[in-house]
Amino acid sequence: MPVNPADSPVLGALYGTDAMRAAFGEDAYLQKMLDVEAALARAQARLGIIPADAASSITKAARADSLDRAALAAATRNTGYPVVGLVNQLSKLAGEDAGRWTHWGATTQDIMDSALVLQIRDGLALIEADLRATIAGFAALAAQHRATVMAGRTHLQHALPVTFGYKVAVWVNPLITALERLDQLRPRVLRLGFGGAAGTLASLGDQGLPVARELARELDLIEADIPWHVARDGIAEVACWLGVLCGSLSKIGTDVMLLMQTELAEVAEPHVPKRGGSSTMPQKRNPIACEYILAQARGVHALVPQMLSAMAHDLERGTGPWQAEALALPQAFLLTHGAVAQARFLSEGLQVDAARMRANLDATHGMIMGEAVMMRLAPILGRAEAHHKVNDACDAVRAEGITLAAALSRIPAIAARLDAAAVAAMTDPSSYLGSAHAFTDRVVARARAVQQSQG
Repeated sequence: MPVNPADSPVLGALYGTDAMRAAFGEDAYLQKMLDVEAALARAQARLGIIPADAASSITKAARADSLDRAALAAATRNTGYPVVGLVNQLSKLAGEDAGRWTHWGATTQDIMDSALVLQIRDGLALIEADLRATIAGFAALAAQHRATVMAGRTHLQHALPVTFGYKVAVWVNPLITALERLDQLRPRVLRLGFGGAAGTLASLGDQGLPVARELARELDLIEADIPWHVARDGIAEVACWLGVLCGSLSKIGTDVMLLMQTELAEVAEPHVPKRGGSSTMPQKRNPIACEYILAQARGVHALVPQMLSAMAHDLERGTGPWQAEALALPQAFLLTHGAVAQARFLSEGLQVDAARMRANLDATHGMIMGEAVMMRLAPILGRAEAHHKVNDACDAVRAEGITLAAALSRIPAIAARLDAAAVAAMTDPSSYLGSAHAFTDRVVARARAVQQSQG
């Protein structure tokens, strides 16, 4: 019975994805280890180290569904690793003549590390696909709402006008950067792990480097400069990349959740009948996607330190740190993909209420334009006096419920210099957006370039 909710048949529907569970599940791991064993046999056969018939038989026998799981579990419990039992079974399945050539010159860590890298490659591909779709969805939303003016908020208070398109562009830009980082980290991560008993490939003599080269080619992995079993920077970098990506997604989830509050109601998660409902309050539409972005991101952030601490391997073979990775990295991949999937759901159907944004923008009767008015009056009255007059006008707005424009127009020093139309223009939120449009356009163009590069 699963202990972690992300792995359970019922609660697992809320965490992660079935695709990532398949990529990092035990079936996949066993098959990847068998794939490495089979690739090793083929590489060595090409070099004339083992018979070609043996490599063919080993490859045919390397099927996870042929393994005796109970026997493998017993062997794993006894030795502390699954590879010894797995190789014994593979050798028997391949037949007596071929079986004696299995695992030739390799060690347990070679098989497990290389299998893990193959899983990482599959996991990154799954995340990348949904991340690209998320970027496309948010970029389209940013372009659509390029001119939708709303209240910008700092410290949860009205600050200055922004556009919703600008806000979405702020969300999506780090996701584009995450794709760039992914391209950069792949060569540092997708490397063959192959070094033999102590990392020197001594068991293969002068054939060590040729075998490593052919094995890397078989698995479509990069041949490492030097075996990296006790240098886990690549694996740790993947975990950190997952953590940073989840941090960027949690910003989006937090913003959407805040904007969904009844008192704001500026956006809403895509509507699916009864999604986010309450067992007792039929009116509820809770921010479920946002909640599970945040929950899964926090889970990943708790796992990243475990991966970093597991870098402290002792000498040429670690005694514990390496094993701790298996408790953290698969879950980090699973939860990250779950967070990305929820973000994609938001990006492709977020409901935007522009009218409500405008109503909230006007809720302070124009006071959100306080800085704008002060800066425009400063050349006329002087900055200090302008600040003083606008402050007085804002006090009147609060006390009397009138608009900022009305309060300004009855100040003699302002009325003598500006007519009602000029004051109205000065307090129009759409006139004080700075470079919001330009910033949005830059990010949308960057997102489109990323999509085109994919093709």
